[in-house]
Amino acid sequence: MDREQIINILSEVKDPEIPVLTISDLGILRAVEYAGDFIQIQITPTYSGCPAMEVIQEDIRAELAKHGLNHVEIKQVLSPAWTSDWMSEAGKKKLVAYGIAAPATHACFLSGEDKPESCPLCHSKNIEMISRFGSTACKALYRCLDCREPFDYFKCH
Repeated sequence: MDREQIINILSEVKDPEIPVLTISDLGILRAVEYAGDFIQIQITPTYSGCPAMEVIQEDIRAELAKHGLNHVEIKQVLSPAWTSDWMSEAGKKKLVAYGIAAPATHACFLSGEDKPESCPLCHSKNIEMISRFGSTACKALYRCLDCREPFDYFKCH
């Protein structure tokens, strides 16, 4: 087995909070080192203190164990901090298909333009924020004023 095969195995690990996304889609898989039978994996949480990271680490270990890879060290890397720019375009499309608005344009956190471009359900731009805090720390709650449906927005940062 080589490093690329391990990365392919890890591409099956889902985010427990948004199960349509993988850790690769999110861009939290930062590095994979493989020497002999020892694997070191580096992951970066979307938010410092993200409660999903413990489950993700367990899922990484379980997925690798299915392939007989049991000597695994997982390190959480906090610097540089995760940014929504690390999300794959495929991951952003999966979010929208799942009914969650994808993060806005690059560097939106710094520009102050952190809001969804449109409703992921009907694609209307006629939206309003209900709460800066949604179902998880990485999401905000919005409502479409046309279809009247609430929806989550995966915050840009």
